[in-house]
Amino acid sequence: MALQGSLSELSLPDVIQMVSVSGKTGVFSVARHDELGKIFLRDGQIVDAVVGALRGDNAVYEMAIWAEGDFTFNPGEETEAVTIHLSNANLMMEAARRLDEWRVLSRKIPSLDLIPFFSSGDQSDQVTLSPHEWILVTRIDNEHTIEEIAEQLHWSAFDVSKLLFGMITSGLVALRSATDESRTETNHQGPSPVTLIGLANRIRSVALDVVGESGEHTIEKQYAGTRVLIEQGAGFDAIRSMVEQHSNAITLLKGSDIAAMFDEQVRPLLGDVSGVPAG
Repeated sequence: MALQGSLSELSLPDVIQMVSVSGKTGVFSVARHDELGKIFLRDGQIVDAVVGALRGDNAVYEMAIWAEGDFTFNPGEETEAVTIHLSNANLMMEAARRLDEWRVLSRKIPSLDLIPFFSSGDQSDQVTLSPHEWILVTRIDNEHTIEEIAEQLHWSAFDVSKLLFGMITSGLVALRSATDESRTETNHQGPSPVTLIGLANRIRSVALDVVGESGEHTIEKQYAGTRVLIEQGAGFDAIRSMVEQHSNAITLLKGSDIAAMFDEQVRPLLGDVSGVPAG
């Protein structure tokens, strides 16, 4: 007979620990809203897990922070895949650590169904963000929820929330519910001009490193034109155009191989946004 229950009554790490000590082989099916994840055990050891676009360790960590949902353990069901090589103890220890960290994050991010948008508060011209934060800001459009953005990026919602926590604390980003109409005027706005200028600065730096002194004047001229377009409200299209202009200039000055190197370095900053030239 299958073991089943609710995550609101018993956390997933506790349930897995209970089953694993018995040395069972089978699969946990974990359901929350429209999400369905699976965690496979072989002789009590976790060997594979999948939820959404996540697989392996990160899939376990993602499901371990779910505070609600239902689980079912079906003994005997196996998988040939082995995507997890950590011991159950180490895996559950990390899951417990993330669960503790999630309790801190939830003070500012109480739900993954909230929609991030760029705050209208004053920000300095110099926006200092990590490469992963730059990827994330390209997906913030005041339309998609935290969970939807995580799915787009194939990241865990936990990792997205960690990045958002810092942005919310600094005042760069705020959250709203899907039913909050007070921010509808910013729909389709995308990243703020300050964020776009900061991103343009980073792209310019990459271009200058690649092209050297011989192309400095051209890169600076293209950056200045992009900045004007951003200030006039051109939005992310100005960034796409800037990347294309830089790539073309580098091709002429240094050749297609160097331009391809530039494209490869810039792509992570844009989060593989459609329309960015591949070189």
